Amino acid sequence: MAVDVKPEVIRTAVQTGGTSAPESRQPGVLRRLMKRKLAVLALVSIVCIVGAAVLAPLVAPFDPSEQFFEGLTLEGAPLPPGEHFWLGTDLLGRDLLSRLIYGARTSLIIGLVANGIAVAVGALVGILAGFFRGWVETVLMRFTDLMMAFPALLLAITLAALFRPSLWIVAMVIAMVNWVQMARVVYTETRSLSEREFILAERAIGAGTFRILFKHILPHLVSSILVFGTLGISTTVLLEATLSYLGIGVQPPTPSWGNIIFENQTYFTSAPWLVFIPGFAIIALALSFNLLGDALREELDPTQKGRH
Repeated sequence: MAVDVKPEVIRTAVQTGGTSAPESRQPGVLRRLMKRKLAVLALVSIVCIVGAAVLAPLVAPFDPSEQFFEGLTLEGAPLPPGEHFWLGTDLLGRDLLSRLIYGARTSLIIGLVANGIAVAVGALVGILAGFFRGWVETVLMRFTDLMMAFPALLLAITLAALFRPSLWIVAMVIAMVNWVQMARVVYTETRSLSEREFILAERAIGAGTFRILFKHILPHLVSSILVFGTLGISTTVLLEATLSYLGIGVQPPTPSWGNIIFENQTYFTSAPWLVFIPGFAIIALALSFNLLGDALREELDPTQKGRH
């Protein structure tokens, strides 16, 4: 489709326009993040949890599935935190600390895989709908609206109940219900970018679709995708914990923070550490990704400058 653009607009847009994402705010982002105490605390927490999950066989004091005869009291109740079992034992006499460390692996794998798929699908749908318009926009965005009409948790529960729960099935189910927000964000930004002068100029001089998408539009979306991806991990971790707590997520004996709470909820009054410690781990990981995502948004989005 021909676009009527004045020659001086083409010249100015090509010379000063967005052949790449604005570079002025890219250098020093990490350095500025290091000046934020909450962001540093969040980053340290994430590194510690990820490090413990990656090095689980070396860090965990025991096998997470090993049931210790001395791990229960004479009455068959779990042991409280002590010298031998630092965080106590669960209802089967297994070391709670070891199960938490291996459970971090499960939560992080699902968080990264599910959120990565959701971000990729949402970004693709948003870019295609925002750039091509017409029937492509109508079909993709009406389908997105349809998915958004269902409550995410209810839809996730329904999908998880239809399939046999496992780590990868749970990740796919969470990805299927989380991509719509990403699609909306990217669609809005892509539609705005496609009307900018430098994009109109590129179309006027005959630039191809792939050149415009990958060289001019996608670089401008990187910061939004990065921020949304970081914030989305916390949502994914919480949703996985919820599904596991309801018994339709990752199934025992594979440990996850949600099913640790689910397994030990009957001991809530007599052994509260079995519920509060994994609950605190879930909150700490989700809060850390939220704080890091907020800090990234304020540094990468010029409209947020000075608001913190």
